[in-house]
Amino acid sequence: MELRGPNSGLLQLLSAEHHRLYRTAYSWCCDPALAADLSQEAMLRALSRLDQLRDGQKLKPWLYAILHNCFLSYLRKERPNEPLEELVLARAQVYESPESTEQARERSEIVRRVRDAICKLPLGQRQVITLIDLDSCSYAEVAEILEVPIGTVMSRLYRARQALRTLIAEPAAARTQPRLRIVAEER
Repeated sequence: MELRGPNSGLLQLLSAEHHRLYRTAYSWCCDPALAADLSQEAMLRALSRLDQLRDGQKLKPWLYAILHNCFLSYLRKERPNEPLEELVLARAQVYESPESTEQARERSEIVRRVRDAICKLPLGQRQVITLIDLDSCSYAEVAEILEVPIGTVMSRLYRARQALRTLIAEPAAARTQPRLRIVAEER
């Protein structure tokens, strides 16, 4: 696609956001294939509606709002009669990462633990913490994206951070417990 015309600058900015969209979608759904589909769908919707964006400075919240709507549409289509929160929790449990081996690097272990912990958060908290902490959105942008008051964004963020501290600390506490070793006697 050649980027020319009055919207070429916006198209370049939009293209630059694709990786962030994927990362955010992954943190919401905990499924790499679905995250790729959702971020692609959001990009397609954004491209087809680029003329609706009145202020180029609001590209990021506009784009994440589209991603949010794509995710909600997917959830509603998957199981229309179930509450959204239950669908999200069920999806997160299916895609929990397997335990890492002892040879796995410490960095990958931390990343896995954080991703697992984020997947265990309620959807609203997961969305707020990823938009603010991973994607550097402002509280006002997140409120606009999710269509909730700023106070709701602030309380969800606080609760999400508290929950993450607890969820991440639990495995660390379990690892420091002494392990009993059974030694078989040779006869």
